[in-house]
Amino acid sequence: MRNGVAAPVLQNGMVKSGTRNWEQAYSNVKHVVDSASYPPLWHQKSSRFREELQAQNRLTADVRYGSAERNLLDLVLPQDQPRGLMVFVHGGYWLRFDKSYFTHLAQGAVAHGFAVAIPSYTLCPQASIPQITSEIAMAIIQAASMVEGPLHLAGHSAGGHLVARMATTTTPLNRSLQQRLRKIVPISAVTDLRPLLNLEMNKDFRLDLEQARLESPVLQEPLAGTDITTWVGAEELPEFVRQSQALANLWSGFDVRIDQVEEPDRHHMNILDGLEQADHPLMRKLLCL
Repeated sequence: MRNGVAAPVLQNGMVKSGTRNWEQAYSNVKHVVDSASYPPLWHQKSSRFREELQAQNRLTADVRYGSAERNLLDLVLPQDQPRGLMVFVHGGYWLRFDKSYFTHLAQGAVAHGFAVAIPSYTLCPQASIPQITSEIAMAIIQAASMVEGPLHLAGHSAGGHLVARMATTTTPLNRSLQQRLRKIVPISAVTDLRPLLNLEMNKDFRLDLEQARLESPVLQEPLAGTDITTWVGAEELPEFVRQSQALANLWSGFDVRIDQVEEPDRHHMNILDGLEQADHPLMRKLLCL
């Protein structure tokens, strides 16, 4: 107690607010109406599209990119020679889902002649977030060895964090792949991991303050010349809008091309719908069309 005012409580090296409900601030499940209906819908759409692709011999499934059990990716091919490669990294707070839920999100890109790689990765707590970052780099390296041309990276939520990390000066990507990066779009991304230290989920993340700082794109410098658009739904939780704005604002002071879009009438779940549609603004922005 100091001058009648209680001292702030330190948790994992951070000041923990006594008034802010951090769990609520990051709970998309509670914020989005009928949130539980989305994963089954995604899986259904994905399964249907996979069947179509397999019938056309346009799906190369379960390509191994590392030694861990979940180090597998799917590669979706367009009708003709690919114009380039899009990689989509799924979210789920680094805790859930795999590539089988998201094949349908390749539809917009393949319609424009791009190949699409969708990796699974080891989830927390079996892997730490820095380890997952390394796995995603390995997946991109593998996919890029199979498809020539420019690289376009998109990721949702935790996946948005992972693709943003690829655009930092501490990226695990080698120099030749850095030079192939054409566009990076973190969608509803977590760009500052420090607030996550306040969450119950951190028991699985196992983040400490030092690790959260090192893994936060907003606290790192972007690769010079990178082209980034942060994309978020206007109806999302304020923390996700803030996180998207923070990356755009802080990286705008560097030698990069960066802008930020808040898509009207979109929340954390339906924000992905734009990747299914060839002419959606999200799809066109990602492919630089």
